[in-house]
Amino acid sequence: MEGDVRAELSQFLKSRRARLRPEVVGLPDHGHRRRVPGLRREELAQLAGVSLTHYVRLEQGHGRNVSPEVLDAVAGALRLTRDERAYLHSLVRPVCRRGDRAGAPVVRPQLLDLVDSMELTPVFVLGHHTELLAWNPLAVRVFGDFAAMPPGQRTLSHWLFFAESTRSLLGKAWAELARVNVGMLRAASARRCHDERLRGHVSVMRTRSAEFERMWQDHDVLECSHGGESVFVLNHPEVGELTLNYQNLSLPVDLELGGMHAWTASSGSASRAKLRGLALSASSSSVD
Repeated sequence: MEGDVRAELSQFLKSRRARLRPEVVGLPDHGHRRRVPGLRREELAQLAGVSLTHYVRLEQGHGRNVSPEVLDAVAGALRLTRDERAYLHSLVRPVCRRGDRAGAPVVRPQLLDLVDSMELTPVFVLGHHTELLAWNPLAVRVFGDFAAMPPGQRTLSHWLFFAESTRSLLGKAWAELARVNVGMLRAASARRCHDERLRGHVSVMRTRSAEFERMWQDHDVLECSHGGESVFVLNHPEVGELTLNYQNLSLPVDLELGGMHAWTASSGSASRAKLRGLALSASSSSVD
């Protein structure tokens, strides 16, 4: 496992360095053609204020003796996001939580009640390897019957990458949501370094989906430790266009869960009316 972490640290730093251009970070570009994209190692070391030797060792995956201050300096030079910075620190100094080897998590009854009570909001709860653990009736009406998926494949990853109906529903939103999924899995892999189920899930996805593998090689990172919100337009087969605000919300009390994902429509909008209609039909179906 240590070798895997070293390789990931090396590849992550190289990928972040490759995306930077000299003129963007205030370095002169003398017009010389570069053999590789992005900054050279010596340029990055100069920006970070560290010796070239120290940076080269870090990029080779030798991060054990690197101080947090040096890591922060490198993160600043690479212009890492908050999630990427946390990921870098996790790779160098992994803090693996107890219970990483546990089986599938269980959603507590109070959280199930909360999910079920959100009648006008499609909601689902994920585990750390994107397993779909709980959802409400409106989520079924909007996204499909998660319960019909084979238990071993009942994950957001499988739903996104292997279901054609998902691509039709999400339309242009599919690519961004797929990247969110991959980025969350990469972040979780660093935090939960002994989670064999998580490692197995990522391995299966990388093997079975060329699209997942390409996104994985981009080394994007996204934590579900803070609320994130985006607006997506869905193409629902029954009600047509749905403009929804997507939010992934962390669950601090439930450390074994990966977060709660909610989709809301703006008050007074046509999409809110359509969600209300779908909610009514979901309620009628449950009564029947």
